[in-house]
Amino acid sequence: MITVPEAFSTSYKEARAKFLQAAAAAGLKLQSYPHPLKGAEGEDLALDVAYQGPENAEALLLASSGCHGIEGYCGSGVQVFALADAEWHARVAERGIGVLYVHGLNPHGFSHKRRVTNENVDLNRNFQDFNAPLPPNPGYAELHDLLLPDYWPPSEAHEAKVHAYVAEHGRPTYQANVTTGQHTHPDGLFFGGTAPTWSNLTVRQVMRDWVRGRKRLAWIDFHTGLGPSGHGERIHATPMPDDASLLRARAWWGGNGETPITSIYDGSSTSAAIRGMMPAAALEECPDTETTAIAMEYGTVPVLNVLDALRGDHWAERERMQGRHVDAALQAQITQACSDAFYTQTDLWKGQILSQGRQSMFQAADGLAGVL
Repeated sequence: MITVPEAFSTSYKEARAKFLQAAAAAGLKLQSYPHPLKGAEGEDLALDVAYQGPENAEALLLASSGCHGIEGYCGSGVQVFALADAEWHARVAERGIGVLYVHGLNPHGFSHKRRVTNENVDLNRNFQDFNAPLPPNPGYAELHDLLLPDYWPPSEAHEAKVHAYVAEHGRPTYQANVTTGQHTHPDGLFFGGTAPTWSNLTVRQVMRDWVRGRKRLAWIDFHTGLGPSGHGERIHATPMPDDASLLRARAWWGGNGETPITSIYDGSSTSAAIRGMMPAAALEECPDTETTAIAMEYGTVPVLNVLDALRGDHWAERERMQGRHVDAALQAQITQACSDAFYTQTDLWKGQILSQGRQSMFQAADGLAGVL
């Protein structure tokens, strides 16, 4: 067993090395899907998978990290800890399930400490039908210029306009308009893209390579940035209101009310109702597989602080894309704000992440085996 601090990392390069080493030490089958670009340290980037259990297990748990890049430090820690957890391995063998650990869904964002892909796309808004009209978000269009001013940090007068909008419309409406997803402002926040990203296409390939043909899939995708610090909210993550899937999620992960399942569709979740979610890949690539998915969403700092950190990050990226210099000290402040928003580097927080993540995986194993 490794310690709590040892499970976590301070760079993508370190996190990937720990994951690959832990998977190899556990004797698991590994496969890497190389990314075409290099990382922040010039390192190779890849979406890596490790498989545990019977090769043709009918029931599969998929535990994934790094959908939102910088949020990958959390999920990577859970994965590395699980790979060295003898009690967890015993439970997997006892239940006769397969486990697919998917590390670094968005390795470019993970390495560069950004939430988005190299295409500046929010991966969890990118699973759309791009042959059909993309969903509009007029609320975001109204806010875009307020979110990304000409200068950073914004002036007090500019921020007063943002605060006035929040005061008039309410924080939930502001959060929803910003975060639901938009396809009209490529330099903006929560941009869902106009075509599938590399990560989208690669996730679909993983579904075809490792999930297709199985009867049941439980998918836990680890996220950070919403809710009380250290609390893991289990959010039902089907891309559409699916009563059967919601009932399964509640039975498997609800803990008889002790670890309740929330939904983006009924207002019970800290997340707004988002569009283009990643579990669509499982439904579309593996239509004969019964899919039940949750996002484990861990709180860090207040949501308005999170959104402000993302505003600064997108402002800096827009400056670079337009050929303008971003002062190194200012960039360091922006990067630190993003790190604080998505990765709380205390042993207390990390311990909370591991204990709740581990619990959710044990719950999934029991649910897939039908022993709840």
